[in-house]
Amino acid sequence: MNKTNDTARSSGSGAARRSGSRSASRWFFQLVGSGLGAPLQVLTLGLVGAGVFVAFTLPELPDVQTLRNAQLQEPLRVYSADGRLIGEFGIERRRPVSIRQIPPLIIDAFLATEDSRFFEHRGIDTQGLGRALLSYLTTGEKAQGGSTISMQLTRNVFLSPEKTFQRKLAEVLLTLHVEQTLTKEEILELYLNRIFFGHRAYGISAAAAFYYDKALDRLTIAEAAMLAGIPKAPSTNNPITNPERALERRDHILGRMLELGYIDADQHAAAVATPDTAQAHRRGPDLEAGYVAEMARAEIVRFYGEDAINRGYRVTTTLEPRLQLAAQEAVRGALREYDRRHGYRGPEATLDIAGLSAAELDARLEEVTRVPGLTAGLVTQVSSSGAQVYIGRGERVELTRQALSWARTQRNLARWQGAKRHGPNAVAVGDLVRLARSSKGDWTLSPIPAVSGALVALDPHDGAVRALVGGYAFSDSKFNRAVDMRRQPGSSFKPFVYAAALDKGWTPASLLRDQAVKLTGNQRWNPKNADHKELGPISMRRSLALSRNLASINLLQSVGLEDAQNYIRRFGFDTQALPLGLSMVLGTGELSPVKLAEGYAVFANGGYHVTPYFIQRIEDGDGQVVFEAKPMRACADCWYKTGDKSAATRGLAAQGQGLAERVIDPRTAYQMTSLLREVIERGTGTRAKTLDRPDIVGKTGTTNDIRDSWFAGYQAEFVTVAWMGFDDFGKLGRGEEGGKAALGMWVDFMEQALKDRPVATLEPPSGLVEVRVDPDRGVETTARSGIVELVQEEYRDALLGPEPVRVASPSGDGARRSSGSAQRSAPRVMDDLF
Repeated sequence: MNKTNDTARSSGSGAARRSGSRSASRWFFQLVGSGLGAPLQVLTLGLVGAGVFVAFTLPELPDVQTLRNAQLQEPLRVYSADGRLIGEFGIERRRPVSIRQIPPLIIDAFLATEDSRFFEHRGIDTQGLGRALLSYLTTGEKAQGGSTISMQLTRNVFLSPEKTFQRKLAEVLLTLHVEQTLTKEEILELYLNRIFFGHRAYGISAAAAFYYDKALDRLTIAEAAMLAGIPKAPSTNNPITNPERALERRDHILGRMLELGYIDADQHAAAVATPDTAQAHRRGPDLEAGYVAEMARAEIVRFYGEDAINRGYRVTTTLEPRLQLAAQEAVRGALREYDRRHGYRGPEATLDIAGLSAAELDARLEEVTRVPGLTAGLVTQVSSSGAQVYIGRGERVELTRQALSWARTQRNLARWQGAKRHGPNAVAVGDLVRLARSSKGDWTLSPIPAVSGALVALDPHDGAVRALVGGYAFSDSKFNRAVDMRRQPGSSFKPFVYAAALDKGWTPASLLRDQAVKLTGNQRWNPKNADHKELGPISMRRSLALSRNLASINLLQSVGLEDAQNYIRRFGFDTQALPLGLSMVLGTGELSPVKLAEGYAVFANGGYHVTPYFIQRIEDGDGQVVFEAKPMRACADCWYKTGDKSAATRGLAAQGQGLAERVIDPRTAYQMTSLLREVIERGTGTRAKTLDRPDIVGKTGTTNDIRDSWFAGYQAEFVTVAWMGFDDFGKLGRGEEGGKAALGMWVDFMEQALKDRPVATLEPPSGLVEVRVDPDRGVETTARSGIVELVQEEYRDALLGPEPVRVASPSGDGARRSSGSAQRSAPRVMDDLF
């Protein structure tokens, strides 16, 4: 009975449940189907749709773990050997910092304005969303945002800026995932390093440097609040673009910081009363070396790809700042001096400035290319006593009559364009001119030189580039003449042919024929000496010192073109760029200054070939060294000696690994150094004697019609090549040979480079013997008039070389005539020679 009753109750209970379930279902569907159920229909469909979206979207979302290893875009930075910045490349200014390097004051400012409950919520702040929704429903305007810092980071890293339901739901899902994956400190660090502050500044550290030129730990409360207010509208409401709006937002944030207890009332009052001092602080380079910085950028792109520019690579170059500054000043000084020697070429432009205000004149000057050391200005007034020039920001300067006295019509009229002016009338109202200021504070007319120049200095021991200048200023011309230019080196190429002759048995005492060249075949070439004279038999030493073209051609003819070219290949030259003809000795091939310096380094280091390089080390964005130069070196202590160091002639085997290949006999290197010293002592390079250094040697070079002026030379520590010429191959003008235009630049640099450095001496290597030689006849003599030559011992009995050039005996009339003729034919002005 009880069992039956229990069954009945159970059955009745089940029926009741089924009946209740059916009743609830009917009630729910009736409610959904009624007018009141419309919102529920939407909610139900929304929940179902969201579930389906999550199911399909979640597997497709990006891996949040990538945030841990995210490579922040950071510019490529290029430094000198001692760590001075010389260049920065990249779209974004960024200086990543760790959360430990960010003061609490700055964090508080951002939390006050962006997410005060950041450390309480788990990515989605429901209270914040509620306040934002209520504000929107009340005012109809989106006055408050509901996004947390975690949501902003997720949106900036992973998602597009489009405002759609799908994107917003993906943002929520990703934010929850980010909060589960990263710590709050990691999220905050990523956020503060990624946010945009306007003016290409990304991250709080870069923003502090740009707006206030300060490190983070030096920011005031007011400055921190100002920076915290920028990310809301970085391009329009920053303190430079819109200072009024930015100040208003700063004070709002200060109020929030007071409200949240981050600062007290006194701090708040002081901060609000503080005027803002933000301005654009665009850090320039610590060292001007734009040509080398661009070389480094090109190499990074070549090896690591175009996007490497924004991966934070740090390139340390081999540049020495002191030498780089000396090179820059030497090039600019030489080019300005050339310009003054050849007269004023007129203004860069002539503008109609009548009636323009100072602000309008400023706008015109802002459009002018800035060139270091030269100030752009507009002539506003001219009188018999001088001219007045407006140089910007309300400042006007005076050019006296004396300051304009040099500005006469250019002597080289073939290059003159425009009206011919001179003296006080050299300038006119509206002229756009450049000015330079002397050490005494006086202003002078100083246009950007039309002539170009280049200088490179290498360490001959390993080829490291210590200084490189590719033009007057990188901002004026990006073309790197030191590396990318190919010009004929003229007679500065002769030493390589002379070295080939020494290697084949000629000696410094050997006589050469300085007379018309006998050509075979149908050649119409008719080479001449620069002075159009012939000196007859002349020693190899004197021939190179005076840069005799005919003697050099006859020497090459005797050595043999193919043998000479094979020998010259040892210096690192591409023989494809050299003509296979007798004109090769006159430097009719095409070389860059760097390539010519590479060749001269072989003489300077005792015969080793070293390859020029300018990158010492490359580090990636994490500070890991990804490249370090390991150049092959010449024997560092077996050639020159300085001070008390002992001269060494140790064998190569003692030098160990990393030794460069010795490509020429050290005796030949020594003899060439001696011959090149003669160029300075009694030849075409005597202007270098002003340095009063017995350890410098070199060779002048000038091309046809004086279109290129070269000087290549060296000392124990530096191989330096200087060049001057016009980019359009125009003529430099009379008197601008290598012994003047280029040598002046070279001397100015070497004077600074060798300052306070001891004089180096060079002891002859074994295998050379002293022989007293008659300089006119090239034979051994006991007379006091003879000069001592060091010759290779195997050639002592053949001083005149494999093909002796004979002269008459001293007692004969022919000898007296030959000697007298040579003396009378010797030019008096060495600067007129190549």
